[in-house]
Amino acid sequence: MKKKHPLIAAVLLTALAIMACGNHRKQADQAATTAAAEAQDTVTPPTFCADSAYRYVREQVDFGPRVPNTQAHRDCGDYLIGKLRQFGATVQVQEADLVAYDNTILKARNIIGSYQPENRRRVLLCAHWDSRPYADAERNKKRQREPILGANDGASGVGVLLELARLIQQRQPAIGIDIIFFDAEDYGMPTFHRGQYKPDTWCLGSQYWGRVPHTQGYNARYGILLDMVGGRGATFYRELFSQRTAPAQVKKIWDTAARLGFQDFFPQADGTEVTDDHIYVYNLTRIPCVDIINYDPQGDTGFGDFWHTHDDNMDIIDRATLNAVGTTVATVIYNEK
Repeated sequence: MKKKHPLIAAVLLTALAIMACGNHRKQADQAATTAAAEAQDTVTPPTFCADSAYRYVREQVDFGPRVPNTQAHRDCGDYLIGKLRQFGATVQVQEADLVAYDNTILKARNIIGSYQPENRRRVLLCAHWDSRPYADAERNKKRQREPILGANDGASGVGVLLELARLIQQRQPAIGIDIIFFDAEDYGMPTFHRGQYKPDTWCLGSQYWGRVPHTQGYNARYGILLDMVGGRGATFYRELFSQRTAPAQVKKIWDTAARLGFQDFFPQADGTEVTDDHIYVYNLTRIPCVDIINYDPQGDTGFGDFWHTHDDNMDIIDRATLNAVGTTVATVIYNEK
């Protein structure tokens, strides 16, 4: 083997180092250019105000439990209709008599606020606005038949959507938006019920809307459902029905959350399948719908120890969680073309 001359070897090494640095610099420049292009293409939405969302949650809770057929439910429904009109939405109200698991007739209202109703390119945002008539997960069994306030389970999703409605009034996204507050979601069969099991006793409002949409032939690119999105320390794992039926939209939402720095709230991990309004939206209209819902894989129920108990009150609502969800959803809808 012929030995290399030391000077030549040094020159060669220096040249290789320069070339390597040049390649790294070129790669870095390309990455920076790509990142800049992506940033340039990303639309920044109006600033989501967590304080406003928190206030809208509290104002709902101040009515008391929003159980169908009660005065608190009627008053809160009127409040929501008024807020959507205040924020410039075209409002429609679906009134329906819905039959509960125990044959109680529920005087229900689905409340719909539309922006750019003439625009055929649409996204659906939804949450349920009623609260659970039973605290059937309450440790104190004497209080299990009392209704809950539902600050997180119901009011939080509505509070985020009301703040989004306020932003949309300020500046319209490129697409039409429909905000739907579904009723009678939480009147499902309680754990203490001893009668025969009946399927589909939850999500009565979305079942009705899926069969009788507010607009004949209604369609949207996709939907986003918000449920229990205000709890302190909440985590939103990728719900499995959403993963199967709306995988592209799930990826878009979770990637957006990560880009915004909310990966602690939106871990890139699968959760469980949840019976919720998004299932009926998809099954009855074939509109893919993503459920953003709190899931705790370490908890006994999976939904937090306050779930369906009297602890679901304003004490557990956290502005940071509301902000993470609201800012993520706002960024997603304002970047639809």
